[in-house]
Amino acid sequence: MSWQQLWIGRHEPGLVSWLSRRLVPASLAGRTALVLVLGLMVVQAAGLTIHALDRVDLQRLGQAREVSSRIFGLWRSVVLAAPDRREAVLADIELPLGLVAALDARPIVRPGMPAPPLPAVRMFRLEVMLAAPPRFRPREVLLAATPQVDGMLIAFRLPEGEWLNMIVHLPPPRPWHSETFLSAFAVMTIAAVLMALWATRRLTRPVVDLARAAERLGRDVNAPPLPEDGPREVGMAARAFNTMASRIRRFVGDRTQLLAAIGHDLRTPITRLRLRAEFMEDDEQRRKMLSDLDEMEAMITATLAFARDDAATEPSVALDLAALARTVLDEAADARPELADSLDYQGPERLTVRVRPVALKRALANLVGNAMAYGGAARIRLSLPSKGLVRLAVEDDGPGIPEDQMEAMFQPFRRMESSRNRETGGVGLGLPIARNIFRAHGGDITLANRPEGGLVAMGSLPA
Repeated sequence: MSWQQLWIGRHEPGLVSWLSRRLVPASLAGRTALVLVLGLMVVQAAGLTIHALDRVDLQRLGQAREVSSRIFGLWRSVVLAAPDRREAVLADIELPLGLVAALDARPIVRPGMPAPPLPAVRMFRLEVMLAAPPRFRPREVLLAATPQVDGMLIAFRLPEGEWLNMIVHLPPPRPWHSETFLSAFAVMTIAAVLMALWATRRLTRPVVDLARAAERLGRDVNAPPLPEDGPREVGMAARAFNTMASRIRRFVGDRTQLLAAIGHDLRTPITRLRLRAEFMEDDEQRRKMLSDLDEMEAMITATLAFARDDAATEPSVALDLAALARTVLDEAADARPELADSLDYQGPERLTVRVRPVALKRALANLVGNAMAYGGAARIRLSLPSKGLVRLAVEDDGPGIPEDQMEAMFQPFRRMESSRNRETGGVGLGLPIARNIFRAHGGDITLANRPEGGLVAMGSLPA
């Protein structure tokens, strides 16, 4: 194998992939339109080829009939003229394109020349001349082929022994010679392309609506259902989607009711245990039991809040995100005055976005609380909208998190500090609740270690 073949073999898949990414549209409507347009081009090319072939046949037939009629007329004029007038008569006759005639003493057809093809002889209808009355019938006819296609040499012997030699060849056909053909073809092509684009956009619109409905359902389980009108297949898909959404809502509702019932039932024994603990004579044991009961009640409250997902039911309003971030930092400073100097905000003075205020404030408070609890500082960095997203980062000065455990930190009840002590951390639901809230808005939260040390929680929201 040569080095050229080896290079092509190694690089051809990448080249094909690059060309497909650049030339093939990404959307279903674009690909469908591309297939229709390419199919239209193939059909148009086939139709034009058939039209051109028919036009060539018609041109050949018309040219052959015109030349044959001129041959008959030329022979008749020469035969009827006096022998001394034949040269003058031949010079006065206007011959068509593709026909040359001359009077000679010898025939132009020599022995050994190839015979003309039978279709050419039939095209010029020489058998009609041979069937003419004896007065106009040539004494001898010699035929030979010419180097040109659809042409031949003809020699007619006159009664006096002279030869009327003719060179016949048809001019090249002009299948596209038409003043209105190209304009009509362009108009038909443009009309067909526009029709294909309109049809594909109309036919793929239900797919786009279905994708948008699925995205809305991912953000809001109570999103309105899809209309079930349109073609039969579209209606079936819409009904199936609405049925799926209804089952998901019923499942979420049943889960929430189950957890609420469990929480309600658990609070009753916790209250009884709390009352009984108050009557314990051992102060140390009473303090430990009350602390465990407080932690249990906090865990139940956080679990119910996580399961309810109130962010999905709260209406969205226009909110100044910069003011909300500063408010969260002020409340965090009031709760922990010893860390007030480690709280900071950097970003625009005002930045209005459409969000669910209570839910987003809760998410920011969770991020700031985690940064203060595990990193000893909390700095909010708010960026202006870019590519349709607003980015909000919460930084701390803690030890960070190993790269392989960052995604696991978003699992419920997962904590880096494993003692479950409420003094050193919560119950492990802060990050999962914050991510659910951001994702319910159409954004997300990711974690990353800062090069200078510490952790950053990067949140994104639609602008």
